[in-house]
Amino acid sequence: MVYYWLFFLYCQLVVCLAWSDGAVRRFPPGFMFGVASAAYQVEGGWDADGKGESMWDRSIHKRPDLISDGTSGDVSTDSYHNYKRDVEMLRELGVDFYRFSISWPRVFPDGFTNNKNEAGFQYYNNLIDELLKYNIEPMITMYHFDLPQKLQDLGGWANPLSILWFEDYARNLLERYGSKVKYWITFNQPNGICMEGYGDGTMAPFVSVKGIAEYICVKNVLLAHARVWKMFNEKYRVKNKGSLGISIAVNWLDPLNNATENVQATDEYREFTIGLYVNPIFSKTGDFPQVVKDIIARNSKEQGFRKSRLPVLTSDEISAIRGSADFLAMNHYTTSLVSRPKKNNHPSPSFEHDANVKLTYSKHWAVAKSPWLRSAPYGLYKALIYLNLKYDYPYIIITENGWSTDPGLDDTQRVDNLRSYLNALLLAIEDGAEVSGYAAWSLMDNFEWTAGLSERFGLYEVDFDAAEKTRTPRKSAFVYKEIIASRIVDEAFEPKSMQMTLSDRRMKMKAKIEL
Repeated sequence: MVYYWLFFLYCQLVVCLAWSDGAVRRFPPGFMFGVASAAYQVEGGWDADGKGESMWDRSIHKRPDLISDGTSGDVSTDSYHNYKRDVEMLRELGVDFYRFSISWPRVFPDGFTNNKNEAGFQYYNNLIDELLKYNIEPMITMYHFDLPQKLQDLGGWANPLSILWFEDYARNLLERYGSKVKYWITFNQPNGICMEGYGDGTMAPFVSVKGIAEYICVKNVLLAHARVWKMFNEKYRVKNKGSLGISIAVNWLDPLNNATENVQATDEYREFTIGLYVNPIFSKTGDFPQVVKDIIARNSKEQGFRKSRLPVLTSDEISAIRGSADFLAMNHYTTSLVSRPKKNNHPSPSFEHDANVKLTYSKHWAVAKSPWLRSAPYGLYKALIYLNLKYDYPYIIITENGWSTDPGLDDTQRVDNLRSYLNALLLAIEDGAEVSGYAAWSLMDNFEWTAGLSERFGLYEVDFDAAEKTRTPRKSAFVYKEIIASRIVDEAFEPKSMQMTLSDRRMKMKAKIEL
């Protein structure tokens, strides 16, 4: 415990010294730059051309008050009709890949694969072809929070049959697009799916069965991922020469101070928020972290349960899940400071009661529009070093990292955040982290779940009042474009023009390669 505390103090010192050493660090050859989005957040067309109802559609239409500004994803940026403009923006930036998700109810309106919506499949085929036309690799997330409502009616991810539903759905995606798509992600953030969707009820399906449903969900999602991995590994890997991973939120956690109880609380909370998802797949032994199993079992007994509320993974299930990913798709946004409260006042039972921590932030960290988002770039470095030490240098692609603001084109705070985090990433790579790509969240403003349109994460600003949902590059788009083209983070670079064109160095370089 003391070792970890001293080691991560050292890490923070390394970051501070490196940022002041004046060295010019360059992203290595083959490093991929991209941007990310998600179907429900950008596509709109919620019932267009045969698309089925998702659990987000049902939830928001019944309860618009769940969204802070009363908006929805019914139209959003209307990428369903504007995908060619989206690809044009990707070309303007000069990215290597575009991470997007497929809407399950758009291709299978009822969730079950007997009822296919060819119009939905054609939409994604058109998008993929448009990307490949300009040498932009599609990176597809199979599931990004938008479960078909009819499957949620049957219990959603709390139903063990969801494992088979997802396997059938994934098989169809691999059959349709496997020859064109080399990068696949099964799930985006199981913690968001389970803890927020089925535990605290702050995300669709807005179910709150605390301390029980979220853990059932975690097991089912991991097993669903493992089933798809096995299918991919046996049938599609050699044929399509692709790779498959899972996207996990790995925000960093530091102790508030070096008090023993706070260091212990931080170690445990990392296992609850990171290890619960990473350990079963990427550790040598597999299974849920032992400390998590012990705490939940103890609490369950005290609460009168006959068995632990955390479902057991059998030896066969542990074996199936362990090693079931080519890469860890890592979403990282922020850092929190952890302390142990004197009294556990969290609802019992609940994930919060099991973890039993208090989270705060440093007063020195910049605050985004999103109240939970603070800028602490050293946390990315420390998170990557932690993964190296604990999981033996996993192969990582950063699939989300971003900053929220109010509307406006001069987003200097986003620029500062982007540069700082990319500098931290360069240091981590220098110190051995196996990171092969980075995706900014997000390409453009979108529907930010329960925050609606009130928080803007886009490199491109979207005029949601305009019928055509006009996209305009922010300052951050020009800065990111320059980083991609130069492969360095130039703190002195300032855009000379706010007019984005396709005639940058990167596009010229790509054209030469094509010739």
